[in-house]
Amino acid sequence: MSLPRQAFLRGCRDALPFLVVIVPFAMLFGLAASEAGLHLYEIMAFTVTVFAGASQLVALQLLQDQAPLLVILATSLAVNLRMLMYSVTLAPHFGAAPVGVRAAMAYFLIDQSFALSVAEFDKRPMQTLPEKIGYFFGVVTPIAPLWMISTIAGAVAGRAIPPEYALDFAVPITFLAMTAPMIRSLPHAVAAGLSVALTLGLAFLPYGTGLLVAAAVGMAAGAMLEYRREKAGRV
Repeated sequence: MSLPRQAFLRGCRDALPFLVVIVPFAMLFGLAASEAGLHLYEIMAFTVTVFAGASQLVALQLLQDQAPLLVILATSLAVNLRMLMYSVTLAPHFGAAPVGVRAAMAYFLIDQSFALSVAEFDKRPMQTLPEKIGYFFGVVTPIAPLWMISTIAGAVAGRAIPPEYALDFAVPITFLAMTAPMIRSLPHAVAAGLSVALTLGLAFLPYGTGLLVAAAVGMAAGAMLEYRREKAGRV
C-alpha cells in the first residue's frame, strides 16, 4: 500500500470519533432551518455553499431575528474568521500543491480537518506533500457526506425528535473537543478566556453583536501578548 493511501486511511480513522457529534450538530441545523420555514432545497443549498456549521446556525438565528443584512454578514464573518488563521497555519504544508487541489482543500477546510492535520503533521513532520494531502482528504471523507445526510435527516425528521433529546449539546462539545488541546500557550489561553468572558458579558447586545466585539478583543489581546513575548525573547 502506498504511503499517501496509508495517510488517507489514517485520516479517515482519526476522523471517526468526531462523527459522534457531527451527526447531531448537522441534524440540529436541519431541524432549525426547517422550523424557520426554509424548504429542503434551500436548506441543502445553504449547507452546501457555506459548509460551516457554526456560521450557518448563527446566520439562521439572525435571519429569524430579522437582523440587518450587514449584521448577519459581519457576524458570520467573525465566526468564520478563524478559517483565515487556519489557512495561514496550513499554508507551509500545502503551498506547493496544485491550484485545483488547494481550492478543494479551501472548501473542505473545517475545524476537524485543521485540528487533526496540525496534530498529524506535528507527529510526523517528515511526511511528503502527497501524504499530507492524502491525510487531509482522509479526514473530510467520512465527515462531509455524513454532514449532508444528517442535515437532510434533521430537516425531514427532526420534528419527530422529543424536546428532551435536545441536539444543541453537540455545538459546544464539538468546539471544546477541538479547541481545548490547541490552547498550548499563555497568549492562547488569554485570547480564549477573554473572548469567552466578553461574549457572556455582552450577551445583552442585540443580534449577537457582542460576539464581534469579543472576537476582536480576544484576538487582539492574544496577538499583543504573543508579540511582547517574542520581543522579550529577542532581547
